[in-house]
Amino acid sequence: MTIKEITRQMKMQAPLVASSTVEVRNQALKAIANKLNEQKELIFKANKEDVEAAKDAGVLPPVQKRLKFDEGKLTDVIKGIEQLISLPDPLGNVQLERELDKDLRLVRVTCPIGVIGIIFEARPDALVQIASLCLKSGNVAIIKGGKETARTNKILFELIHEAAIEVGLPQYCLHQAELHSEIDELLSCSESVDLLIPRGSNQFVKYIMEHTQIPVMGHTDGICHIYVDEAFDEKKSLPIIVDAKTQYTAACNSVETLLINRKIAKDFLPKLKQALMDAKVKIRGSKEVAKIIGCEEMSDEQFHTEYLDLVVSIKCVEDVREAIEHINKYGSHHTDCILTEDAKTAALFMQMVDSAGVYQNCSTRFADGFRYGFGAEVGISTAKIHARGPVGLEGLVTYKYNLFGNGQIVGDYASGKSQFHFKDLK
Repeated sequence: MTIKEITRQMKMQAPLVASSTVEVRNQALKAIANKLNEQKELIFKANKEDVEAAKDAGVLPPVQKRLKFDEGKLTDVIKGIEQLISLPDPLGNVQLERELDKDLRLVRVTCPIGVIGIIFEARPDALVQIASLCLKSGNVAIIKGGKETARTNKILFELIHEAAIEVGLPQYCLHQAELHSEIDELLSCSESVDLLIPRGSNQFVKYIMEHTQIPVMGHTDGICHIYVDEAFDEKKSLPIIVDAKTQYTAACNSVETLLINRKIAKDFLPKLKQALMDAKVKIRGSKEVAKIIGCEEMSDEQFHTEYLDLVVSIKCVEDVREAIEHINKYGSHHTDCILTEDAKTAALFMQMVDSAGVYQNCSTRFADGFRYGFGAEVGISTAKIHARGPVGLEGLVTYKYNLFGNGQIVGDYASGKSQFHFKDLK
């Protein structure tokens, strides 16, 4: 079948998944975790072949790191699945209950979005997170992974799909698109796909957004900042900065730009330079920074750069307001942090920075669905509608209005025979 035909089948079967009990959906998640663990050697073997092929093809080391699915990644995804199982059912939750008139009751209740298309590059662990979240939230998903990990993705999907079917979910609760040509076909399925979630490079996400009429939830760049305020704690700050840059350099929540308050620059920059050099991080700085620590000089326009590598940009700013202005101009509205012990300065920063995540005194690497207790994430949204930040279960549900009546007609209210009295019951 073509992708268009498959998505139509998924649209028809979506209500079956939406109406499944949370017990069945949790059973599916347990079965997935068990199968992944039982077949881990098969998964690792396929992944090793993918990584070796990527090396031979000249894929850059930061991207190679994203391709790996090893014992550590398996442990993480299983922990994510277990966390998902422990979370309450996101479906059927009453958000509003209002009596419009006697025997006329309005209820707003959460429900799945429906058919979700997820297209991602590189990371095979994303496939597990995506499928698990979609099943728990009662959605059906068509998944297209990157060619770099085609072998790994195929085995992961087969195990996940098999587990879901075994507990009674329908055949088209999940489908894997394997050909690159199927992406454009998927983008044209506006009559049956309710939402697209792309995960990947800036260029990739923009391509998706520009070539479909389907609503898209995605982020482009991950240009994250840390501003070091004059009221900072040096002992805290250096480890935070190094972690934010090096803990997983190729992630979209790794820091790319450091903004240093000018009052502390001459004393702090040499210490920062040494800490970054010890962590093998290359430094590029504004003219002022280069003059103080002798690094490679860069222009302001280059602060738009997302490195995803062991490189960081540094600039001096006069105060928190200049830092905020810089972040809102050059940032990507992803995750930004202030290092300060001044509560008023932190409050101003957190109110004025227009990003999905705004932090004080901690690493930007915390911007993650698992670390937020969401179980996992299908991606991090830098949009403001319908979800923002790490998208977990809440980001994959919407709501519907159910109206319960007893023979009422609008004509009686239009004529004045009946009147609304609007009484909130919840």
